Amino acid sequence: MTDITKKKQILLICDMPGYGKVATAVMIPILSYMGHPTYNIPTMLISNTFEYGRFEMLETTDYISGTFRAWHDLGFTFDAVATGYIPSERQAQIVSDFCKEQAAQGTAVFVDPVMGDEGKLYNGVGETAVNAMREMVGVAHVTYPNYTEACLLTGLPYEAEGVTRDRARQLIDGVREIGAKSVIITSITVEGRPSVVGYNHLNDTYFELPFTEIPVHFPGTGDIFSAVLIGHLLDGMALATATQRAMDSVYNLIDKNRDNEDKNCGIPIESDLGLIV
Repeated sequence: MTDITKKKQILLICDMPGYGKVATAVMIPILSYMGHPTYNIPTMLISNTFEYGRFEMLETTDYISGTFRAWHDLGFTFDAVATGYIPSERQAQIVSDFCKEQAAQGTAVFVDPVMGDEGKLYNGVGETAVNAMREMVGVAHVTYPNYTEACLLTGLPYEAEGVTRDRARQLIDGVREIGAKSVIITSITVEGRPSVVGYNHLNDTYFELPFTEIPVHFPGTGDIFSAVLIGHLLDGMALATATQRAMDSVYNLIDKNRDNEDKNCGIPIESDLGLIV
């Protein structure tokens, strides 16, 4: 992504867990380790990861609105903005308006449309999330839904057995039609192979990167993927290469921690930052 080579200062707009290495709690250590000054504003305070089954949440939309006004008065700007979980359409409108203003000043906008996986919405995520995320994807320079989220965004059916290469490209183009420039779709099985597929708007090319699955589940691996991806893109790496680096980093971290007793907490990233490639 050569058009954002010199941009280093990044703002994260995503949820903040009290207990668990997901979202902001896992992205800040990674981006800081990769050398990028990282700031954050929480979209939601969450007591713990959803995997524990019981949780408390506090939406921060009014706080975000007030913070943006304060930052405008103070003249704060960022080289990149990355968004994650957005709990309401009202918040999505406020955040997308901010992203549009920042983009007009040359800021790169990265959007992770966090909604669901394995054909269904995440625990705690409502149907209104789809409209909210379409609003966010519409302002993205790069967006990276998983296969389930790509289906939710485009309205195309979720096929548990996987898709053809043509359908994968149809999903990518459907997300592009919403407004995103470059698109990556993760966790998609293409003609029998678990893969990540994408489109780079800078050189008008599609790519497909197969991977080997490790049969364990940790929350927050998508956040690890996005942090490593963004970190490399901010250093000027090409999209497909940065995507492969993010995939390899996630594989290394899952493999190292596959025997952890409490996987619901996510990967203890602070002790494993050296596994990021």
